[in-house]
Amino acid sequence: MGNQVGKKVSDKASSDEHKSTTSSVTPSVNSQQVTADMSRSSSGADIQNHSHTQFLPIDRLAKILTEISQKEEAVNGITRTVFQKYLFPHHQFLADRLFTHLHTSSKATTMHLGQSAFKQQAEKFLAIMNDQTVLENYVKMFSKNKEESEITPDGLKELLIISYRLAMCIEDGHGFCPQLFNTVAAVVTSCFHGKDTLSVSFVSNWLWQNCSRIVFGMHRYLVHTLTTAYRSGKTLMSSEESGPHLVPSTPILDQPDNVDFSETLLPISHVWILTATLPSCYIKTEEDLHKDGMQALITKMSGAVCPRHWTLLYNSNQHGAGANRFLHHVLGYKGPTLVFIRGVSDTDDKRTYPTYCVCSALEWRESHLYWGNEDSVVVELLPNFRVVEKGSKMLYLNTGIRGYPQGLRAGLDPRNPKVIIDQNFNEVNFAGVPYQLASLEVWGCGDTKSRERQLEIKKWQVKEAEKQRVVKLSTAEWLDHPDRYLLELAGRPSYNNSSS
Repeated sequence: MGNQVGKKVSDKASSDEHKSTTSSVTPSVNSQQVTADMSRSSSGADIQNHSHTQFLPIDRLAKILTEISQKEEAVNGITRTVFQKYLFPHHQFLADRLFTHLHTSSKATTMHLGQSAFKQQAEKFLAIMNDQTVLENYVKMFSKNKEESEITPDGLKELLIISYRLAMCIEDGHGFCPQLFNTVAAVVTSCFHGKDTLSVSFVSNWLWQNCSRIVFGMHRYLVHTLTTAYRSGKTLMSSEESGPHLVPSTPILDQPDNVDFSETLLPISHVWILTATLPSCYIKTEEDLHKDGMQALITKMSGAVCPRHWTLLYNSNQHGAGANRFLHHVLGYKGPTLVFIRGVSDTDDKRTYPTYCVCSALEWRESHLYWGNEDSVVVELLPNFRVVEKGSKMLYLNTGIRGYPQGLRAGLDPRNPKVIIDQNFNEVNFAGVPYQLASLEVWGCGDTKSRERQLEIKKWQVKEAEKQRVVKLSTAEWLDHPDRYLLELAGRPSYNNSSS
């Protein structure tokens, strides 16, 4: 009897398994049929009956673009002209690149995109959450061939310039940083090394290693536009009122009053490239670092791309060059700091300004030992851009301890550091090449409280120094004091009758 019961149970289980298998096979058959229909469609997966979207903003956007294309160009789909005019009127080149990428991914044989094909590719584009895959997609977008397998230096240059414009909320070329093209050229030169073309995978991997967040501003702009454009109705983004209003950002809190030093301050293009390179402790405040989950995601997608809290601590052209000036303005600052070191070299008829950035996540201190945590970084900004070294115990500052090297150093190998500044802060050595020190700047990356604490410490030090200057002398000490002899030579032998 037990066997009969077990047989019935097993038969029932096998029948249930057969039903579940049949039900699981059915969708795959339908998906194969849908795939076959997609391959037969000239507009690239333009299937009205079998497809549906789970993302309402893209569904509404596709319908509006289809209606406009039908009305203006008599095309049953979405054309390139409508896509550019109504979604990205201020960034025509980016719109052309994005449309080409969606068109190539859908394998459409017509010049336009079908409504279902657009929805499918747009949702696929927005569904990517892996940052490295997102970066590779944008490199593909600016590739030279239809297979999206190779990219030229001009393509990478266009990618970087558009990314900068969107990250800094610049339209129509206004507000460009004077150093932007030098910064972009440094990245392109360092990546290509004189080659005419490189594979998309190589370039994306190089960007991931040296500036992994370089396309974050562009991606945020595209996601914002594709998901919110439908709210403006049939005008979409073609009118100025319906365009995305992203708050422009600036990294400078404290600007000096003397305009003569404005050219030597940190260029905004360097801020942009470093934002895509450095660890989060330099980019975000302590409040942002403590956020997690949905709050962190909202801050990432809605906050400013470049930091606003960086503040100038020291500028050698403004505050004076020298080790004592550097120590006075930098020591006591508790937050992360960026030290920008500019050298100068005259070769033949050309003057070059190699620039390095030494990044310290800890407070600067004098020691005969190397110090620093894992977030310490040395970055070359000009003439090439690259992350030189990164790791712990790579920072060194000594101006008073005898028997040990004097000056400022940075590098993982104490016997051969990448950056060496002499004890007088007159010369700098970059990777074994000596230069004259043109300027030295230090920017604080902590919050305003870090700067306020440092200023309070400085005020206390000044008060203590003033107290030490006031020295009370007795009558016996004054009789032998040198100042008394100087006063007598000046014709004033007794200036205080009560003490005589």
